[in-house]
Amino acid sequence: MSTYYLNYLEELESEAIFILREVWAQFQNPVILFSGGKDSILVTHLAKKAFHPAKIPFALMHVDTGHNFPEAIQFRDDIVEKLGVKLIVGSVQKSIDTGRVAEERGKNATRNALQITTLLDTIEEHKIDCAIGGGRRDEEKARAKERFFSHRDEFGQWDPKNQRPELWNLLNGKYFEGEHFRAFPISNWTEMDVWNYLAKENIEIPSLYLAHEREVVKRNGSWIPNSDHLILEPREEILTKRIRFRTLGDITITGGIESDADTMEKIVEEVSTMRETERGNRSDDKRSETAMEDRKKDGYF
Repeated sequence: MSTYYLNYLEELESEAIFILREVWAQFQNPVILFSGGKDSILVTHLAKKAFHPAKIPFALMHVDTGHNFPEAIQFRDDIVEKLGVKLIVGSVQKSIDTGRVAEERGKNATRNALQITTLLDTIEEHKIDCAIGGGRRDEEKARAKERFFSHRDEFGQWDPKNQRPELWNLLNGKYFEGEHFRAFPISNWTEMDVWNYLAKENIEIPSLYLAHEREVVKRNGSWIPNSDHLILEPREEILTKRIRFRTLGDITITGGIESDADTMEKIVEEVSTMRETERGNRSDDKRSETAMEDRKKDGYF
């Protein structure tokens, strides 16, 4: 009898597909959190594989801050049309207009934390009991604490000290009325794993990840894109640089890196030499040592 071996990418793929099928088996109304970033693209692709030849059984859900990269929004709309899936959009601008949250002020103001209220309101409105995210443990120390099934209480809050054990691949998705879960099928993937898999599968990605000419401003050690939402300081100068983005968030907080990596293969080569986490250029994570964990405890992605 022949023995069948999986390489490490196939093992990660198999694990993620198992998690996605467990979500579908245990929850009534799960969704995939989709931003147009590489991780949510990967999760969506894995969901296609998990349920082929049927359509993806999950709706895609996006929390739209109004400060997104236009390229990411266009990519989101294109993939929704291509897959023929339902798109649920939660609007931060609507949350501001209705008085649910207050807009930050100042040159470093962002709408990042404001997403929490919009996310939780959208989950409640659509009676979502599990939101599947593309969070990975290698991204940030708070995300390293996550389980595959991450329990959230009736207020949408996360308690890292009160999570379910996940022994022998047994996942517990039981919850009380008003509670919900987040699921992270690619928790064990690294940034390098993601890019190797995207290249192997020839998966389409937004052009933002590839090196290109763009107007940017140097701020806090990062190249922040010029946009209508950027408030310039007197000494700041708009320059044109050849950059790419390792991670995508709001256009106001996502810093690019100078790069010549304009193909998947070049990105893989570049990432292999990186020593700083991909979120090192995100200004929202530089506000404090516990910025991400504080947001996650309040209900962040």
